[in-house]
Amino acid sequence: MTEEEKEPKRILILCVDRDDDLSVKAGVKTPVAGREENLNAAVALALRDPEEPDANAMFEAVRIYDRFQDESEPDEIFEIAAISGSELGGVGADRKIVAELSELLSSFPASEVILVSDGYSDEAVLPLIESRVPVSSVRRIVVKHSESIEETAALFTRYLKMIMENPRYSRIALGLPGLLFLILGILSVFNMLYYYGIAFIFVLSGFMLVKGFGVDKAVKNFYHWLKEYSPPPLRVQISNFSAVAGALCIVVSIYLGGTNAVAQVAPPPDMAGWLSLLPQIAGHFIKGSTDLIVVGICVALLGKAIRLYFERNARLLRNAALIVSIGWSRQILDGTSAVLINPDADPALLIFSIVIGILIGVASVLVIFVIHRSAREFFKETEEEVEEFGED
Repeated sequence: MTEEEKEPKRILILCVDRDDDLSVKAGVKTPVAGREENLNAAVALALRDPEEPDANAMFEAVRIYDRFQDESEPDEIFEIAAISGSELGGVGADRKIVAELSELLSSFPASEVILVSDGYSDEAVLPLIESRVPVSSVRRIVVKHSESIEETAALFTRYLKMIMENPRYSRIALGLPGLLFLILGILSVFNMLYYYGIAFIFVLSGFMLVKGFGVDKAVKNFYHWLKEYSPPPLRVQISNFSAVAGALCIVVSIYLGGTNAVAQVAPPPDMAGWLSLLPQIAGHFIKGSTDLIVVGICVALLGKAIRLYFERNARLLRNAALIVSIGWSRQILDGTSAVLINPDADPALLIFSIVIGILIGVASVLVIFVIHRSAREFFKETEEEVEEFGED
């Protein structure tokens, strides 16, 4: 005999609960593996809902497992397990079934599966299982009902109760018609029934839009997000607030610059006039917006510097040098606007501001280097940050 023939056959007796009644009704987390675990889960589900077909299917799976254990060959190993999908059905349920089946096969690599089901979801479940492991047999458990009028009435009562108590169905079967009847009654009281057709179309179209675009799920997710939201650390809040404040300052500065340019320069009648006045327009725009632009950028960088200080990040030093350089750039922009507005003005102030700005930049680099070497233990640096600082 070859080695492959000596390998034992691993047979998995699998029960699939596609609508996740185990979790919803009995609070049992799937996958459930083992005889005792499946028996306890089936008992818990039957106690919650004695008419649940999935409980009967699980009892049948336990019975088949016991019978095969008594009749098994030496080269056969049996295991029993139950997996579930989702109460919402559809693609989400199928993906959950596949994920739990893969988890089972990783712990018990079955060579074949005996599927036990209630006969309701075979067409949806079978292809999912057969795509990963051969299915050698399917056992369908169908609950027997009497054909008498009493049994038929009980069956209808059961489904009517499900429609009334299950929110998944009651919102559509009861909520929407109830709203339409309420509108009908209100319009009847005020003798305005001729508006009911328009109201009916509005309500129905609104309901279809909400369901079609998933607005209800989005609102529900937003509510859960608000409920579970926890604010970020204080340093992150300061950084975010300063960034927003800086952005607002920049937006306002653009408005002030445009207002100043419009107030100082009369609009020319032709395109040539616009071109000749373009330097003056730019100069007045810079003059009116410089202060708030510089303040906005410095505020944003200051908030980031506070965050870097609390994080003990070495980039704090470069951030501080950048704040100083941008603060001095106000002088450069002021000199630039003066030259643009009046070309005959002495450019010495602009040249002096640029030279001083370069000197400030060089001095900042030297100061950063000295502080970094003297306060090395304060900063928590990664190897990448050390190399980046060395390159800068």
